[in-house]
Amino acid sequence: MQKTIIRKYARLIARVGANIQKGQPVRLFINADQYDFATVLVDECYKAGASRVDIDWDWQAITKLDYRYRTLKSLSTVQKWQEERLKLMAEEYPCRIIIISDDPDGLKGINQTKMQKAQQARYPIIKPYRDAIESKHQWTIAAVPSHVWAKKIFPALKKNAAYEKLWEEILATVHVTKDNDPVAAWEEHNRKLKERCEWLSACKFDYLEYHSANGTDFKAWLIPQGHWCGGAEATKQGVIFNPNLPTEEVFTTPMKGRAEGTLVATKPLSYEGQMIEDFSITFKDGKAVSWKAEKGQSLLDKMIGMDEGAAMLGELALIPKDSPINESGILYYETLFDENAACHVALGMGFNDTIDGYLDMTNEECRALGVNDSIIHVDFMIGADDLEVTGFKDGKATPIFRNGTWADAL
Repeated sequence: MQKTIIRKYARLIARVGANIQKGQPVRLFINADQYDFATVLVDECYKAGASRVDIDWDWQAITKLDYRYRTLKSLSTVQKWQEERLKLMAEEYPCRIIIISDDPDGLKGINQTKMQKAQQARYPIIKPYRDAIESKHQWTIAAVPSHVWAKKIFPALKKNAAYEKLWEEILATVHVTKDNDPVAAWEEHNRKLKERCEWLSACKFDYLEYHSANGTDFKAWLIPQGHWCGGAEATKQGVIFNPNLPTEEVFTTPMKGRAEGTLVATKPLSYEGQMIEDFSITFKDGKAVSWKAEKGQSLLDKMIGMDEGAAMLGELALIPKDSPINESGILYYETLFDENAACHVALGMGFNDTIDGYLDMTNEECRALGVNDSIIHVDFMIGADDLEVTGFKDGKATPIFRNGTWADAL
């Protein structure tokens, strides 16, 4: 891939994704093998005005070694220097940039129970700092290819050809081409998503119903004070940023504790570097009461059992089957892309920013209105060619999706 277009992408991440403000610190999360892209991205962060860029390097092979050799007590401990870093983040509100390039199977064989217990032990210490930065800083998630990830997606291609192919596909999803202005392209994309959000928000549906021949038969109630979001967001200080590059979704947070029926996943889910495939989940009184996976059952068990909120929903998202990512026909084995190819829901934490007036509310006030709280937020895809989604207001039905895409009425 040409260096000029890679730099164009890095500039998009810094200026449109994170929208770094002059003098603002940046915290970059990236894999160790992506040092070349990290160098370009850090340069663009400084050119955008960053006061400093702190890098958190990651590597799946070392993560596996940690869980093999370290004790549960050691893994469960948040070191003092780590907590001080969290405290600093809550004081400074830095931009966070997360760059994804993991092997979808990179943590296969890891001790799942050990990982779950360690995460549960650390969470009470981390949570107050996470809550403190809610809606007060910019963050964005983007992706760059790795050879092993590319080879999984394109197994018939040679390693380098698969890598180049994945670069091409990623850049297409984020509206970066050799000759275009990606900033202008994102402005237009965000405008279209905003139109959808405004229509859905104005409808003030009481609940949504989902139906598909694959077995999805589901109903979820909405929060009366809620609205729909999509594309660009704004911090409490009024800074506009784009959390996901790419994005095709419009979404809201459903009412905690009010969902009934079965959802059938239509794409595999890569969770904690391991795969869950061909699964369904049944809800009663808003909580998952039964679930089954053909592959990854024990991982699904542990994910839903992470805490009380992990068995409840935090997001409903609508994406038509004719979205560019779905029409590409590519299964990415990565939620950032696959969630934008199909309608999805998320288990776990809900979003405060889907509540009217959330910028002037506390986390506790948003939770009291029905926003779910959890350690996790895990999207899984339920979109199908025949999916129907219907909104109900005061008993009146309004078609939202028919045959997997927006209904003609829209």
